[in-house]
Amino acid sequence: MANKSLVKTPIPELLPDERIASFSEVALGYTPEQAKEEADRCLSCKKSPCVAGCPVGVQIPEFITKIQEGDIEGAADILKSKNLLPAICGRVCPQETQCEALCLRGKKGEPVGVGRLERFVADQTLDAPPPAKPPANGHKVAIVGSGPSGLTCAGELASKGYEVTIFEALHKAGGVLVYGIPEFRLPKSIVARELKTLEHLGVVIKTNSIVGRTLTVDELFAQGFEAVFIGSGAGLPSFLGIPGEAFNGVYSANEYLTRINLMKAYEKDSRTPVQRAKKVCVVGGGNVAMDAARCARRIGAEVTIVYRRTEKELPARLEEIHHAKEEGIVFKLLTNPLRIDADENGWVRNLRCQEMKLGEPDASGRARPIPVEGSEFDIETECVVMAIGNSPNPLISQTTRGLEVNRRGCLVLADEDKMLTTRAGVYAGGDAVTGAATVILAMGAGKTAACSIDEYIQGKQ
Repeated sequence: MANKSLVKTPIPELLPDERIASFSEVALGYTPEQAKEEADRCLSCKKSPCVAGCPVGVQIPEFITKIQEGDIEGAADILKSKNLLPAICGRVCPQETQCEALCLRGKKGEPVGVGRLERFVADQTLDAPPPAKPPANGHKVAIVGSGPSGLTCAGELASKGYEVTIFEALHKAGGVLVYGIPEFRLPKSIVARELKTLEHLGVVIKTNSIVGRTLTVDELFAQGFEAVFIGSGAGLPSFLGIPGEAFNGVYSANEYLTRINLMKAYEKDSRTPVQRAKKVCVVGGGNVAMDAARCARRIGAEVTIVYRRTEKELPARLEEIHHAKEEGIVFKLLTNPLRIDADENGWVRNLRCQEMKLGEPDASGRARPIPVEGSEFDIETECVVMAIGNSPNPLISQTTRGLEVNRRGCLVLADEDKMLTTRAGVYAGGDAVTGAATVILAMGAGKTAACSIDEYIQGKQ
């Protein structure tokens, strides 16, 4: 029997057969007893290396100590002083490459389950009284986009007394949290509760407002906003450029996930259609690819993930890969798509692929995939989902004077420490700057930008 101090306390989960029959949350969360058991594994290190791995600076040993003491409200206070969205981060942050990667307990055994404990505390205090709205300071700030960076920036500024308005292009707030991450990983009721916290702080959210079309950044300044934060994400999908990508049954992961997650296309009475293919191929190896594959599995498909490197190079979280395998998803590794073939009606019928082998590292530091001559083969499929990355939508940069972008379409920062763009008074963060990344990194950028905006506005007085 393993030494309990060396391994994480297991988290209850739905069984694979139960998962693929519904969109219910897979990981069920700790009981109070399990949370206490896991918290007791923390060494309460004086130097707290784990804190350095947290993009928003949560005082991890301090909140875990409160759990050990049975003071869950105290733990929540410590968490929320740094992180406005703990119930979300506890579910979707890649803790294994951030705080948990630096945990001293992990040097001999498994690190402390920081994310699991964060989720426990947040879930236990979801019904806690909302924070009081602070006195208004008389200044207005506009936020473009209601994803993780925008929500964090809004919350930080609202807590300082700013009048904050979020402009969201879609009909629901939450950004990638509602259109990209599936219900079985992040229930939308959790997102709605976290949004309520911001509303109690006085944040106004205007949906169906497309900055760059409905109104421009210049018009926001004309309306009296003293600074603008752009957290519009990376919603422009990428494709491989191979023959056949225009056939019926080919989706970008963005479209596929938006139809399923935001528009609830998996429900029988949904007004938004999505192809219910018997066989689906998902191209890509990141978290978005896993999300798309696991969604397809839940609407009845046999699913194959096609990725051109080995499992070692898969960028997705280990937990997502593990769950995908448990749910019967097939991984076709060292495989690269060449073209998509269709039937006489233009519907996808197979994906032509080629076997690959790994060569020397490329610019990313990963082994470069090299085609194996004469190794072409077909995968029979009715649907292909391209999950190979996204870039920012160019609408804002094309309609805003003085905003520079790089060759990937990401906003250029004139001052990275302050998240300041090349336009005075305009700040940006999250995927609009980095390209597709993680929720917590976007939140860290939003938090930094809020501090910079406060300094900028107060410095003008």
